[in-house]
Amino acid sequence: MDKKSFLLYTKIEKKQLVSVLMEEYMDFYNFYIGKEFQAYEFLGAHVWEKGVTFRTFAPAANRVSVIGEFNGWTETPMNRIYDGNFWECDIPGVKSGQMYKYRIYKNDGSFIDHADPYAFYSELRPGTASVTWTSKDYRFHDKEWQKNGKDRKNKPVNIYEMHFGSWKCPEEGSGERWYTYREMAGLIIPYLKKNGYNYIEVMPLCEYPCDESWGYQGTGYFSPTSRYGKPEDLKYFIDQCHKNEIGVILDFVPVHFAVNDHALANYDGTALYEYPNIAVGRNEWGSCNFMHSRGEVCSFLQSCALYWLQEFHFDGLRMDAVGNLIYWQGDSNRGENLSALKFLKTMNQGLKERLPDVMLFAEDSTPYQGVTKAVSEGGLGFDYKWDLGWMNDTLSYFQSSPEQRKEQYHKLTFSMMYFYNEKYLLPLSHDEVVHGKATIAQKMNGGYDGKFPQARAFYMYMYAHPGLKLNFMGNELAQLKEWSEVGDLDWMLLDFPIHEKFHRFMKELNHCYLEHPALYRHDFENKGFQWIDCHQEEKCVYVFERRSEEETILALFNFSDQTQEYQIRLEEEYDLLMASDMEVYGGNRKYTKKDKILPTGENALKLSPFSAVFYEKKAAQE
Repeated sequence: MDKKSFLLYTKIEKKQLVSVLMEEYMDFYNFYIGKEFQAYEFLGAHVWEKGVTFRTFAPAANRVSVIGEFNGWTETPMNRIYDGNFWECDIPGVKSGQMYKYRIYKNDGSFIDHADPYAFYSELRPGTASVTWTSKDYRFHDKEWQKNGKDRKNKPVNIYEMHFGSWKCPEEGSGERWYTYREMAGLIIPYLKKNGYNYIEVMPLCEYPCDESWGYQGTGYFSPTSRYGKPEDLKYFIDQCHKNEIGVILDFVPVHFAVNDHALANYDGTALYEYPNIAVGRNEWGSCNFMHSRGEVCSFLQSCALYWLQEFHFDGLRMDAVGNLIYWQGDSNRGENLSALKFLKTMNQGLKERLPDVMLFAEDSTPYQGVTKAVSEGGLGFDYKWDLGWMNDTLSYFQSSPEQRKEQYHKLTFSMMYFYNEKYLLPLSHDEVVHGKATIAQKMNGGYDGKFPQARAFYMYMYAHPGLKLNFMGNELAQLKEWSEVGDLDWMLLDFPIHEKFHRFMKELNHCYLEHPALYRHDFENKGFQWIDCHQEEKCVYVFERRSEEETILALFNFSDQTQEYQIRLEEEYDLLMASDMEVYGGNRKYTKKDKILPTGENALKLSPFSAVFYEKKAAQE
């Protein structure tokens, strides 16, 4: 006899029966202690054959009603259920695609109309209503990817970070400001494949009211932004990426949310999702901090994370501002935020238990240890950590003059002193090309023409360095204008030979990375990297090897403004793989047949100013 039949048989009163049956949708005890991962199966607006069931969590509310276009925006009362902290009503005749809000009354009789925290779709801004929706009928066609493509262990990960609305925009006069999820699939997927990116990281797609926040101040955490289409359209986009062997990572924001009074802030008349104390309740971005000491909030965020991964087939999550979870307000002087640390461990471990192949990235610049160590081993349970130390040191080095680089030489060697403490990703993200920071190409020291050889050498250094790779859109064009969410990239730059050649260089470097195991196979093992020479301070020359079972790649860099002669003795012959100063990339060197081979024995090399070169040695065939 099943639970329902037994309860009916024993004539347990209806109120108790309902409570027990509700447990089939959500574990209420786990919800309160912050261990629930599927709260969205119970809360929110659930479309069924003859109507919609609305449920919300509002413990401090005096009463709650549903208002929407299906009832003329008049009130349909909701009933207290379970322990009195939840509200529910069934409204027959409501269909998928209809707008609604919750009218939440406080004890003083006042009310505010709120969007549904668990809404699955939302009205396009500036509208603020939630929308009843079901996309359960969408059928994915990515079985092959789910079976074979998700395992990235010892495989290359080259990520293209993009903002959905500003990569490319429709022509003026089209009547549309953005391409839809479906339209973008046909545009960006061929571009990614041609240019050697096998992952795409999309800036936040949860619903948000302010375009200028780029999605980092959300209001609809379960709701794909309506700017680009419907939820099933986003599923289609991801499906098509997978069919083309491209993984998709979502930028996820578990730290803070928008202050807008129609959303999460003061949801039930009290600080339900945020801290009531303004000292910890607001942050440097002017948004509300999630109160991770409250189990219901943790369950909300964990459920949201699982929802995107499970329902939309995202392959991973990049967790924004993890340092602000590790420390109070991101300030180590204020001490560790123990509740937020507990939340991170619970969420990451729970996601891994349910989806073992999911990729979890931490955007974190703190020295906190164990970010990428398993929770069972005392860590936070992320797979990878952004190496913002590498990024800052490297960009600072290339911003300095050639003379200063002699003194700053070891900024480029320092990363390998700590690299094996965590599993790192090397990021050149959107944060580095906004707010007066200049673009990556602009950051290079010197005048316009002198920036390109440095940028090429810089990128070859990045791709030879251990760690996963991430580049923000436009970097591959040598974009000169800082990124803006308004408009699209400066694609017209490709009409200029120097930019077109740089674009070709980035494409071929990307493919070089994907095709050569020595550049990625043993990223996080000592055997994958070996310094050959890191004591050429006066010459600004660096030499190291990347190794795999199949090959060894010798990487040589001259970051000075002078041609440098360099002696190296080799035990075996090496062949030229790629050089940043080739004419086809905008350089001025023609590589002769002699230049393309480094024979066994002593070799006297001439390294061009601001240049990088890869030589390859094949492993002996058994």
